[in-house]
Amino acid sequence: MAKFDLHLHSNNSDGSASVKELVETVLKSGIEIFALTDHDTVNGVSSAEKIIPPKIKFIKGVELTCKTRNINSHILGYNINPDNKDLTDLIELGKKLRHQKLETRIKHLKDVWNIELTKDELDWLYSRQSVVKTHLANILVKRGLAENNIIAMEKYLDNCKTGNTKFDGEIAIQTIKKAGGIPVWAHPLGGEGEKHLTKEEFLPKLKTMIECGIQGLECYYSRYSMPEAEFLLQCAKENQLLISGGSDWHGSNKTVPIGRLNINDIQIDSTNATLLNHL
Repeated sequence: MAKFDLHLHSNNSDGSASVKELVETVLKSGIEIFALTDHDTVNGVSSAEKIIPPKIKFIKGVELTCKTRNINSHILGYNINPDNKDLTDLIELGKKLRHQKLETRIKHLKDVWNIELTKDELDWLYSRQSVVKTHLANILVKRGLAENNIIAMEKYLDNCKTGNTKFDGEIAIQTIKKAGGIPVWAHPLGGEGEKHLTKEEFLPKLKTMIECGIQGLECYYSRYSMPEAEFLLQCAKENQLLISGGSDWHGSNKTVPIGRLNINDIQIDSTNATLLNHL
């Protein structure tokens, strides 16, 4: 039973671990198959590839933050060519959109909370390839303004209106395909801290995502119960979609352990992840 985790983040996006630390954690955990899926960047892929021992199967990935028609969605791209021009152009656009969002949040902190960031803090934020709300929250925690980054985001940042800076989901899906990859809908019932969709809420969204070109579902997920996983498995099989699974590990920036694919930490055999047969 090969242990796998197809949804991991490094500090190239909003994880706490460097690529080297992430790979070391993978090895210590006994994971044999893994994917690096940083938000809206592929910067860590090549450095990860260089340090992975032959016994480990590494999948080059990305997670794109999208609005697919009317659905806020995260699209995982597996087996992508990180040098594909369509993909790198999209990622560069995403970087500009994230910086616009960052500037709005910085202004919000100053205008609403009278919190002005230092030059060093700003330089660090703007130096990042993929800057997200977590990075600002971590600064607020370091200043002693909140106990942890979840509380910091809820108190200081969640009320900030940033407008839509997400990728168009249909374009993102087609771009992943052009880059040789397979697009998979991440945590389709809802991600970290989100209310999980009911069957009645989910099925119309699934129809839309299939129309837009999605090829797989993340059925096994660290925040899902086994009944939720079974429901997603049924949906995947009925619609000829590939099956994936991942923890959404962010190191110390999230409480989820690496390799956890359901809330009960029941190990899932990699043969149940049909996506792997296509990578």
